[in-house]
Amino acid sequence: MRAWHGPAILSYGFRPFFLGGSCWAAMAMVLWIAMLTGYLALPTAFDPVSWHAHEFLYGYLGAVAAGFLLTAVPNWTGRLPIVGWRLGGLAALWLAGRLMAAVSGGLPVWLVAAIDLAFPLVLALAIGREIIAGRNWRNLIVLAMLTVLALGNAVFHWEAANGYHAAQGAGLRIGLGTGIMMIAVIGGRIIPSFTRNWMVRRGEAFLPVPPMQRFDRLALIALLAALLVWVIRPEAIASGIALLVVGGMHLVRLARWRGHRTFAEPLVLVLHVSYLFLPLGALAIGAEILLPGTFGQAASLHLWTSGAIGMMTLAVMTRATLGHTGQALTAGSTTVAIYVSIALATLVRVCAGYWPEAASWLHPLAGLAFVLAFMGFALAYGPALLRPRRRN
Repeated sequence: MRAWHGPAILSYGFRPFFLGGSCWAAMAMVLWIAMLTGYLALPTAFDPVSWHAHEFLYGYLGAVAAGFLLTAVPNWTGRLPIVGWRLGGLAALWLAGRLMAAVSGGLPVWLVAAIDLAFPLVLALAIGREIIAGRNWRNLIVLAMLTVLALGNAVFHWEAANGYHAAQGAGLRIGLGTGIMMIAVIGGRIIPSFTRNWMVRRGEAFLPVPPMQRFDRLALIALLAALLVWVIRPEAIASGIALLVVGGMHLVRLARWRGHRTFAEPLVLVLHVSYLFLPLGALAIGAEILLPGTFGQAASLHLWTSGAIGMMTLAVMTRATLGHTGQALTAGSTTVAIYVSIALATLVRVCAGYWPEAASWLHPLAGLAFVLAFMGFALAYGPALLRPRRRN
């Protein structure tokens, strides 16, 4: 570790971005509900739905990706982490992007896009420098996904500026597809590893299949191909069939990690439940493409956004915060309540698409559960993120 004697929140990458990301996810949802019900009109150039989608994918997910990578890359490369005012500068860039997106209505399009894109581009340069200097070539795929996420954000801004409904455009699909690919790649490493470690400590005989076997690589290649087709031709029959196929493949992949044996520890179980939303989302989106009206497009997409991305990021944030602040790796009642809240938010939002006559009260209920999940994380884990690591 580099010596750092300033505020503890700038002593490691996960601290400012996990806390800032969770607070922003909750705040943005409150603002979105106020916009949806007519109580608020933000001075943003985005239409309300596009702002909501942008701030979850490129605001919240961007923050969590930064926190995870700035913490994980030093472990991968053996190099010192980015701390102190350099870390604070990255966090300031992220905050500037959120402000620009919210008040972009009276500002030049190029200025808003430049400030918002500054954070992911600077982050990609910083991560790339560490990976290359550490000769950690196997993780160049992570750098590639981070770069594609920045590209998706640029496309989103371009579509919004040129009169397209960006919430249904290629920019959203690029960002969402990249988020799902991140879960498939990184989740495919950590879920079987963490599960195996936990089961070994319990003396279990039948352990998960080790990560990144031949079938895993095949499933990842198939997912990448399906996502590319979906991004380019979202309504094509080929997209629907490809998503159904990869949905089945990733259900098999998940089953190989023996999540059904982890009910005794919610901190491990939640990783499996989170990943389950990946194939469920692929199956629902594929079915909606082939048989429109089956689940509803927005409801199907929320299996990926709120379910896979929302729950997986909360699962990773809770585990990483506990581990890196010197606490026991076990989920208490408050942490379980966070997991239940995000699961409820996802399921209620999906029901709103399937039961449109009840959407007027299901949408606010899903939003409330979403806010409780992320505000719950900020309140429960914020103190540990703000103070120095506990010494055992």
